[in-house]
Amino acid sequence: MKKLLFIGSILALGLAATAAQAAPEKYTYDPLHTQILFSVNHMGFTMSYGRFNKFDGAFLLDEQNPESSSADITIDANSIDMADNTWDEHVKEKFLETAKFPAITFKSTKIKRTGENAALMTGDLTLHGVTKPVTLNVTLNKVGMNPMIETRKDAGFSIKGSIKRSDFGITNFIPLVGDDLALDIQVDGVRQDFSKTNK
Repeated sequence: MKKLLFIGSILALGLAATAAQAAPEKYTYDPLHTQILFSVNHMGFTMSYGRFNKFDGAFLLDEQNPESSSADITIDANSIDMADNTWDEHVKEKFLETAKFPAITFKSTKIKRTGENAALMTGDLTLHGVTKPVTLNVTLNKVGMNPMIETRKDAGFSIKGSIKRSDFGITNFIPLVGDDLALDIQVDGVRQDFSKTNK
């Protein structure tokens, strides 16, 4: 009987360890290597590019069951960067109205795996005080130990999609300035204090 109890305890510990390994891991956004970029047609002459420099949030990555993963982010709308101070202020005042709507948020609601390293992520985007569902194409680039920092595990993604700014009540200067915004987001997520023995 004691032997059976001992074997049962070992099996229980093994199952608990497996469950722990399979649990979703929380990552925070590396502000240096995460980039939130967008582009918009400018009077038919060029595509104008911009980015947001300040943001906060985290994502949960379930490597065994990616569809159980989730993500959320809050972007400081005043951190918009069009590479020109005058243009930055114009966009804040005339388009984003950052005095009234200082934050842009996204919170995932569903993830559907479409390939070995690909998925569609649907979530609620709140922009300019309006919340709408948005679906983005997500590619998992790499998950693993950071070769430069041995106590850090990284997860990297490329995310692409598009939205219509008019859906969020931003209609100024359409069609001179395009309605469609193309999104290109590069995510480097960091899980701290993760030693090489855990990889």
